[in-house]
Amino acid sequence: MNFLDKYVPYVKWLMILALVGLMGVFSACNTVEPSTVPATEAAPTATALPTLPPLSPEEAVSALGAQVLTALKAQDLATVAALAHPTQGVRFSPYAFVRDEDLVFTPAQLQGLFADPTLYEWGVYDGSGEPIQLTFAAYYQKFVFDHDYTTAVAVSVNERLGMGNSIDNSQEYYPGAMVVEYHFPGFDPQYGGLDWTSLRLVFQEFEGRWVLVGIIHDQWTI
Repeated sequence: MNFLDKYVPYVKWLMILALVGLMGVFSACNTVEPSTVPATEAAPTATALPTLPPLSPEEAVSALGAQVLTALKAQDLATVAALAHPTQGVRFSPYAFVRDEDLVFTPAQLQGLFADPTLYEWGVYDGSGEPIQLTFAAYYQKFVFDHDYTTAVAVSVNERLGMGNSIDNSQEYYPGAMVVEYHFPGFDPQYGGLDWTSLRLVFQEFEGRWVLVGIIHDQWTI
C-alpha cells in the first residue's frame, strides 16, 4: 500500500460530506420565504338600502304645499308654475266660496304676474259688494300672502280650520282634491278670534302626480 492508498477512504468521506454540505446550501438558497404582502381582502358585500314606503296622498300634498308656500313667500311664481296644473292652471279665490268667475292663470301666465300692471277684477269685496280691482301684486298682498303662512299656527289636510259665514265649497268644486289649509286663529285678542285668516292650497291628481289647481283665501266675513 502506497502513501495515497492509505488516505483514499478519508478522501471519499470528505467528498461525501462536502457534497452534502453543498446540497444543503443550494436547498437553502431556493427556499421560498413566506410572503409578507397581506392577502387581498375580499370586497365588502354591498348592503341593500331599505326601501322607503310610498308617501300617502296627505303626506305628498303636505310636502307640495310647503314648496308652494316657500315659493309664494319668495314671490317665485316660476316655481309655483312648475307645480301647477299644466293645462288648467291655478284658480284664485279671494274668499272661501269658489266661483266659476274666479280668475285662472296658466303656468305661462303665472310667471309674469308680479310685473303685470293690469287691473284684474277678482270678484267683489265682502260687505261692500264693490269690485275687487287690483293688480296681481296688490291682490297677492291682500288675498294670498296677507300673512306669512309658512309660520301658520295650524295646518290641516281636507279639514276646515277657519270657520266663518262663507261656505267652503272647495271639495265640491274640486272633486277628488286634497286641500291643505294654513291657519291663524287670530292676532289681536280684542277681536276674540274674528281676525282669523286661512290660506288653502288645492291639489288634484294629474297623470299620476298631485298638481296645484287652486289658491283660496279665507277670513271672517259679514
